[in-house]
Amino acid sequence: QVQLVESGGGLVQAGGSLRLSCAASGGSFSNYGMGWFRQAPGKEREFVAAISSSGRATSYADSVKGRFTISRDNVKNTAFLQMNSLKPEDTAVYYCAANSGLIVRRTTNMYNYWGQGTQVTVSS
Repeated sequence: QVQLVESGGGLVQAGGSLRLSCAASGGSFSNYGMGWFRQAPGKEREFVAAISSSGRATSYADSVKGRFTISRDNVKNTAFLQMNSLKPEDTAVYYCAANSGLIVRRTTNMYNYWGQGTQVTVSS
């Protein structure tokens, strides 16, 4: 059983940056692909970024490509989401998730474990 805890959310002005962290425990972190998703009020949870277990492969939603960077540290059992050039439409609760496969996955139903989420609010 993997436990995931996100941190790093907050309030930032448009154009600013935030770095989210996802600390994992209870499993072999290096065996899990990791993903970041977000959910805005009244909307479905959507894919943001994913990284393979090794860190060699990544995937991004078109809406964040070039602005967000996903990474991981398999020694510290932590995944990261660096968010630059933030826009008001990036406002959402951000969730990290883990899947037991080794490859990049982009859909919520492919993930086995979820964190509790961290709020990101971007003001205009």
